[in-house]
Amino acid sequence: MERLCIDGNQRINGQIRISGSKNSAIKLLAASLLTNKEVILYNFPYLLEDIKEKINLMRQMGSQVSLHENSVRLISEEITNDLTDYDCNIRTTYLLAPPQLHRLGIAHIPYPGGCKIGERRYDLHFMVWKTMGATVEELSDYIEVRCENRLKGTDIVFPFPTMGGTENALLCGVLAQGVTNIHNAYVSPEVADLIEMLISMGANINVNGNSFITITGVDSLNGTSHEVIPDRIEALTWMIACMITKGQLLLTDVPFAHMEVPLIHLRHIGLDFFNNSNSIYINTIDLPYKINPFEIACGTYPGVVSDMQPFFSILAAQAEGVSRIIDYRYPERFGYIGELQKMGDGYCVRSGEVVVKGKIEFKGNIVRAVVLRGGAAILLGSLIAKGRTEIENYKMILRGYNGLLEKLQGVGISLKVEGE
Repeated sequence: MERLCIDGNQRINGQIRISGSKNSAIKLLAASLLTNKEVILYNFPYLLEDIKEKINLMRQMGSQVSLHENSVRLISEEITNDLTDYDCNIRTTYLLAPPQLHRLGIAHIPYPGGCKIGERRYDLHFMVWKTMGATVEELSDYIEVRCENRLKGTDIVFPFPTMGGTENALLCGVLAQGVTNIHNAYVSPEVADLIEMLISMGANINVNGNSFITITGVDSLNGTSHEVIPDRIEALTWMIACMITKGQLLLTDVPFAHMEVPLIHLRHIGLDFFNNSNSIYINTIDLPYKINPFEIACGTYPGVVSDMQPFFSILAAQAEGVSRIIDYRYPERFGYIGELQKMGDGYCVRSGEVVVKGKIEFKGNIVRAVVLRGGAAILLGSLIAKGRTEIENYKMILRGYNGLLEKLQGVGISLKVEGE
C-alpha cells in the first residue's frame, strides 16, 4: 500500500500560486457537454484526481479533451450515454444527466461516489428531474433518467439551500422549454462561476438576491472560453499551514472576495498578514505571534463553509486554550478526528461539534486519509508532529489539491511516497 511519509517539525517557507477551484472546474466540465461547440477553460486544475476521473467519463461519452498545462479544450460534437465503465469515485456524476437528457433524451449516469461525510441525499436531484418531466429508475449499474420530449420549465423548490441541486437545476433549465424558477438556491462562488459561463454560452439566467434564480430556456448554447475562479479552500489550507508551522508564505491569486468571513476569523485567532488585490504575505517567523482559542460555526457561504471545518480543527490544536467548532451543515463530518487522535489527544467529539483542548503536541503515527478535507488536515498535523507520520490512502487528498506534493516541496517540505 502506498503511503505519504512526512517527517515532522517542518516549516512552510516560500511562494504558492492558488490553482483553479476544484468545486468549480468539475461543474464547468459538465456544462461544456451542453453544446457541440468548442469550450476552452483557463486556470484549469488539470492535476486533480477528481478532474482526471471526470474527464475519463467525458471521453467515454465521446468528448474530445485536450489538456494543456493550465487549460483544457473540449469539443463534444456527438455524445453517447453508453459508458464502458460505471465505477466512479466522484460525487458529481449527476451533472452528466442534463447534457444527456437535452441531447439524447435518455441519461445513464454512474452512482455518485466521493467522500462519506454524513448524510448526502440524492433525492433532491431526482426531484429536479421528475419535476421537469423526466422519469428516474435506479438500475444495478447506473441511474437511468428519461425524458421523451424536451424538459419542461417549472418551479423547483428546495427544502434547504443545496449547491448540487442548484447546479443540476441550472443545467436542466438552460435548455428546457419555458421558464424555470429555482427557490432556495445556493449561490456560492462556484455556482456563480457556473452561471457566468452558462451566460457566456448564451443562456438566459437572472439571479435575484442570493436564493432565487430565474432561467428562460433557449434552443441551443454556443461555445465559449472561461477562466476558472481560484480555489478558496486551497487558499485557506495554505494560510493555516503557515500559521501552525510558524512559517513564511506568499500566496498569489487569492480570491479575497470569496473569503471575507474566514479571513475575519483568522485575524481574530491571531493571523497578521499583508495583502494587495490578489496576493497575501504571511510572516510568523519574525513577528510576535500566538494562536488564540476560538469558537466558530460552519455552515453555508458567505460564512465559514463546512469544507473549511477540518482546518480550523487542526488550527485549534495549536491554540493556547479550549476551542469549539460546530458544523451545522454536516454535523457528522468529524470522522477524521479519530485519525488525528492517533497523533495527539485533546479532541472531544460531541453531536455536531468538536471541542479542542490546546495545545496538543502531535506525535508521528500511521494514519489514514478517510476523506479529502479531513485527510488534508491530517497532513497539516504531520508537518508539526514529532517524528515520522505515514498517511495511508493519501491520494484521497490529491482529489482536491492541484499539484499538492509539488507545491509542498516547493515551500521546503520534505516528503516521500513509499510502497509504490
